[in-house]
Amino acid sequence: MIRKVALTGGIATGKSYCLKRFAALGAETIDADVLARQAVERGTPGLAAVVARFGDAVRRADGTLDRAALARTVFADAGARRDLEAIVHPYVFAARETWLSSLAARAAATGASIVAIADIPLLFEAGRPAEFDVVIVVACDPAQQRARVMARDRLTAEEADRRIAVQWPIERKRALADIVIDTSRTFEETDRQVDETWERLRA
Repeated sequence: MIRKVALTGGIATGKSYCLKRFAALGAETIDADVLARQAVERGTPGLAAVVARFGDAVRRADGTLDRAALARTVFADAGARRDLEAIVHPYVFAARETWLSSLAARAAATGASIVAIADIPLLFEAGRPAEFDVVIVVACDPAQQRARVMARDRLTAEEADRRIAVQWPIERKRALADIVIDTSRTFEETDRQVDETWERLRA
């Protein structure tokens, strides 16, 4: 048996932290952000498509993607962002489906019960929550989220707001969640919520 779980939330709400703890507890995990980076690594068709769409300005001299340059473009232009998603998302979806299929095959062959957690930042925006048995939303206070984005990515308040605005408001995601993990307080409190959620998922 395989239990398919989506882990989502907003930018800088703590999804990656929670995913790592779930992995340490024994969950099978995959991260859409990692897959998205793989899709545009040096020498890939994905990177070639990005350069064809956005120009050589988004490629460094060593042939790798200049993520900062690309981010400045796509977070300022909704059409450009949709074009980038059209290049990257098919690769991410295919890789995730291959992963889930391999886990399902293992569960069928061994009789094991597997909890598979996929970190998918744009789960709701892409209209895919129904593909999962459980949806977990990682959330924090919006002001705290903004401060985290500014500190993590060294952005101005205006730049942070622009990046947050491309996703659904976190309160809208909270309302649609099966489980909410609130990361507004201490790491210990977040760990407690992840551990309790893990027990629920295994039950």
